[in-house]
Amino acid sequence: MHAKENIRNFSIIAHIDHGKSTLADRFLELSGMVRRDKLVAQMLDSMDLERERGITIKSHPVRLEIGPWVFNLIDTPGHVDFSYEVSRSLAACEGALLLVDATQGVEAQTVAHAYKAMEHKLAIIPVINKIDLPSADIEGTTAGIAQLLGSDNVSPVLVSAKEGVGVEELIERITAEIPPPSGREDMPLQALVFDSFYDLYKGVISVVRIFNGTVRPGDRIKFWSSGSEYEVIEVGYFALKQVPVEELRAGDVGYIAANIRDIREAPVGDTITRADNPATEPIPGFSPMKPMVFASIYPTVNEDFERLREALKKLQLNDAALVFEPESSQAFGPGFRCGFLGILHMDIVRERLEREFDLDLILTTPNVEYHVLTRDGEYLEVRNPAEFPDFARVEVVEEPYVRGTIVLPSQYIGSVIQLCEGRRGRMVHMEYITQERAVLTYDLPFAEIITDFYDNLKSVTRGYASFDYEHIGFKEADVDRIEVLINGKRLDALTFIVPSVYANRFARQVAHNLKNTIPKQLVEVVIQVKVGGKIVARETVKPLRKDVLAKCYGGDVTRKKKLLEKQKEGKKRMRQFNSVDIPQEAFLSILKADAR
Repeated sequence: MHAKENIRNFSIIAHIDHGKSTLADRFLELSGMVRRDKLVAQMLDSMDLERERGITIKSHPVRLEIGPWVFNLIDTPGHVDFSYEVSRSLAACEGALLLVDATQGVEAQTVAHAYKAMEHKLAIIPVINKIDLPSADIEGTTAGIAQLLGSDNVSPVLVSAKEGVGVEELIERITAEIPPPSGREDMPLQALVFDSFYDLYKGVISVVRIFNGTVRPGDRIKFWSSGSEYEVIEVGYFALKQVPVEELRAGDVGYIAANIRDIREAPVGDTITRADNPATEPIPGFSPMKPMVFASIYPTVNEDFERLREALKKLQLNDAALVFEPESSQAFGPGFRCGFLGILHMDIVRERLEREFDLDLILTTPNVEYHVLTRDGEYLEVRNPAEFPDFARVEVVEEPYVRGTIVLPSQYIGSVIQLCEGRRGRMVHMEYITQERAVLTYDLPFAEIITDFYDNLKSVTRGYASFDYEHIGFKEADVDRIEVLINGKRLDALTFIVPSVYANRFARQVAHNLKNTIPKQLVEVVIQVKVGGKIVARETVKPLRKDVLAKCYGGDVTRKKKLLEKQKEGKKRMRQFNSVDIPQEAFLSILKADAR
């Protein structure tokens, strides 16, 4: 067992695609854990999706032994949807490598994660990667890092993670500048859960950093938030695979298995302590993971409903943030209302359902949660627009807000301000990192950024802007409910909550899109769109006209009139019993409705 003075716990923080996983590969090589000819690129990214998209979705710790030193590298997710996991991973470290791409410079997630590392009072070592590329701007990137860290005396380590240049110098800086872990083994157990996953045989495995005390198999442990108690069956550390050990001590990073069968019993950010000798307080910073974006998922074939249920249950075993409940729609049949951390999380769940479980799915328009206070004092959390109470009963509506950080070339500032103001944003701060790059900070309604904000931002800045956000709570909102009636019947699947400022324009756009996608029926189809209980848009799909006079080559005109009257009576009867056939394309066309 190594002395605590020789242990270094650190994380790598970077923007997407700045080379974090590649640098981790070089550390694995130096430790002798993997030979270069046996190395898979981005070794710590275990999912195919992670490798394809160049992002880290789950954090993966690994213990590296290089000479007398033990390095616990806690790899963190890079995307904003997983920012809570990033915060917990940073809480498990004493230091962080701030990795910046020499060709891209400081980006939005670099800024957000650097501020988080400063909040946790971590030792930060700046690292400039990709120095071997011809377009590398080392001087400009160093100036950007200096501005970000608020220090003129910045000496970044220059590396090329791909070529392995500068990695040994980086190891020396880590041992010199990142302090060893503090904490005492003779104190009651305090272990921070910064990740968890499900194992078929051992149940939920909690990935932990031990701050105080020790833990061994056979110990009785307790989770602080739920008070649930379990007996430890195995402890160990990660060296690309699970390596069981006799005990984990203060300063160690490893895992605890205790035959837990529900991942929600071991939430990320919780504190584990001993049941018989508990700590006096938990490690601060815990908050339950709450879904922020909601959408309905339906199988295109109703017979796949049970398969979809089983698939969602299996995904939930490894993903406590995914929540779902069954619901039924007139348009799509049975399905599930699901909650996600954000749009990327939703996209990943959908793609995994389609790939791993071979399901063909329909996703409805994503929406956010609204807090509603009614006139009779009732407080509601509304996650489905169809369940929104009647506006005559509503006193106050609140919607979630985010604080967005946008890093962009300075020539696009005007276009981005226009985009943010058009999304009901309010500027908080603006500063220049260098003469060519600026940082804009905006408070924005979350509902305005969950669909196409990022695409529009990339469009107005020719792909040069980067965006990151954090949730800052709920603020009062002026919104309306939009309902769609087809031949007088309301469709739950086509109910939306939109800002009042463009509710009428959005309603007209919805009516227009539906008219163009609903095919002609044997009867007239009347599309009406209501805003706050008042019909503001109407479109009509004319009926198909069957020529009943085709067989009349002549003869008395009364015969023709008789046939037309008969057709008229038949259509009247059909209108009474007919349910309009609405294709899926009509529902998907609503996604394209944009009245801003």
